[in-house]
Amino acid sequence: MKILVTGGAGFIGGNFVVKQIIENNNSVLNYDKLTYAGNLETLSSVENSDNYRFINGDICDKEYFGKTITDFKPDAIVHFAAESHVDRSIDGPSEFIQTNIVGTSVLLEESMNYYRKLSDDRKKTFRFLHVSTDEVFGSLDDNGFFTESTPYDPSSPYSASKASSDHLVRAWHRTYGLPVVITNCSNNYGPFQFPEKLVPLMILNCLDGKSLPVYGTGSNVRDWLFVEDHCDAIYSVLTNGKVGETYNIGGNTEKTNLEVVKTICKILDKIQPSTKIKSYEELITFVTDRPGHDFRYAIDASKIQRELNWEPKESFETGIKKTIEWYLNNKIWWQNIQSNKYKQERLGVK
Repeated sequence: MKILVTGGAGFIGGNFVVKQIIENNNSVLNYDKLTYAGNLETLSSVENSDNYRFINGDICDKEYFGKTITDFKPDAIVHFAAESHVDRSIDGPSEFIQTNIVGTSVLLEESMNYYRKLSDDRKKTFRFLHVSTDEVFGSLDDNGFFTESTPYDPSSPYSASKASSDHLVRAWHRTYGLPVVITNCSNNYGPFQFPEKLVPLMILNCLDGKSLPVYGTGSNVRDWLFVEDHCDAIYSVLTNGKVGETYNIGGNTEKTNLEVVKTICKILDKIQPSTKIKSYEELITFVTDRPGHDFRYAIDASKIQRELNWEPKESFETGIKKTIEWYLNNKIWWQNIQSNKYKQERLGVK
């Protein structure tokens, strides 16, 4: 299969690209703008593969993306490219609107132009897969789960922009007949994640002896999904999902933020103990909560399990251990980020 991946130098997109080339022997064109979170070092294991090609491009550039899709002639497009950090969306919402909403509309328009020119046989197999988030559904209380029919109720500029892009994708299917599928996933963690997100931030702050900032009381709940499990689920939806359908992807693991941080501390206490303090938990510091912080996300992933026979392979305990070990063994990757892009400062405090 020839797959055009947008945002393939990012965290989830990069893991997906590597899996496609190494495990599935697919041909991938990685189309990425290389914003602050884009990192070609993530693709080092496949950069010399005959099945891999990279183009530095902006999804908002209609002419350039149109030429790219025409030249590459993909069998599928997997759309990861997005501004994705809630705190950054609080500081600067306009970039999220431009990339996540305007950029998605450009992709849909150019994909539709390309789709119209395909032969009838290729039209039957072509897919546009839009990767989205469970944050579009808003917040849950102590009970219940997000299903594919849960009404949208986004709280942040980020989640509102992703909700908008989801609606655009559905509209292009219903109005123009573009064969789309949508996935909404829970919180990802794993190798190559930019250290502004909770899990890598806590790991690196522990290693640097910095405070571990926990919003509010740390009682906010998330469902945690190991990134490689997520990539397997996306491929299952791409190859076997029903056109026009949405699939929720979750890790079946609800944890409070404080539980996640304490788990990271306990594992590091065992495998790389601090020489200055008894336990990394001593670094935990409770800080003012994020504005509009949703209380709980929880995914009902029974549809993808029932219809596509997918379920996560990693528990949180096995996945978080693999993640911590990866960051310990790949210091150059994140040290380069620390020196050039991000000093682990707090964002989104407006």
